[in-house]
Amino acid sequence: MTARTQRTRLVAAGAALAAGTLLLTACGSSTSSTSGGSSGAASPASSVKAAAADPSLAALVPADVKSSGKLVVAADASYAPNEFKDDKGNIVGMDVDLANAIAQKLGLTADVQNADFTSIIPGISSKKYQLGMSSFTDTKEREQTVDMVTYFTAGSAAAVKKGNPDKIDPKDLCGKKVAVQTGTTQADEIKDVRNPECTKAGKPTIPNDGDKFTLQTDVTAALVAGRDQVMLADSPVVDYAIKQTNGQLEKVGDTYDSAPYGIVVGKGSELSKAVQGAVQALIADGTYKSILDKWGVAAGAITTSEINAAKS
Repeated sequence: MTARTQRTRLVAAGAALAAGTLLLTACGSSTSSTSGGSSGAASPASSVKAAAADPSLAALVPADVKSSGKLVVAADASYAPNEFKDDKGNIVGMDVDLANAIAQKLGLTADVQNADFTSIIPGISSKKYQLGMSSFTDTKEREQTVDMVTYFTAGSAAAVKKGNPDKIDPKDLCGKKVAVQTGTTQADEIKDVRNPECTKAGKPTIPNDGDKFTLQTDVTAALVAGRDQVMLADSPVVDYAIKQTNGQLEKVGDTYDSAPYGIVVGKGSELSKAVQGAVQALIADGTYKSILDKWGVAAGAITTSEINAAKS
């Protein structure tokens, strides 16, 4: 289960890691930003070509959406590299690039709007938005009210300094200095699972239930500076931090507690099949891989997109 599955809400803000830190931005507003591929210095250089429209998929788009010419997509722009604001205030990220490509496959344009995470599913149900792309884990509970089109797999992961100088075993962090973002599943994991297990085994616990930071930016910086020995975060966040720190960090161990991300679509909407078909077409033509490679998150790639495929 990923941090976005049950987050109380990740607080975010920040500046580009290209300027020394990993970018996350505040999500209190609900401003709109049309995401026609715009990107600032904070985001990776784009190498993704526009996706060719597929007439057979475009034919599946409901008439009201087709007549508008656009897909209104909600994203909580606070979770690099999936969705965040660059240094010019543009909403960028893996989900944004995928939203653009999905819209292009359907002969439409994506209008990505910043929205509070908890407001997105209600906004889909009320038809304020057509899609929600904000690192939502596909769950059976969510599938009761909306359709979920799978497009990525994420879990928790650990990162250490290059070469793992402290010989960290991610399966046994007892007594280690662990950096983690406040309010995430990983923070709860330390408090509710890892430290009780350490106590039961007669080992020292992780101090203070983890070295907790409001910003993922500061989690990464603490590890790079050597203040902490290991950090825990969502797997794409770890992958992106490794890419953006230019070899100062490395992943240790495997991604665990993995589950699919789902694109949120109105329950029973004809658009669900169109979006699923578009994702599958992007996988087939290589656009999907190019986007994931651009953001350094190819480890979460899937080969088949499904509708409402949650296992729990």
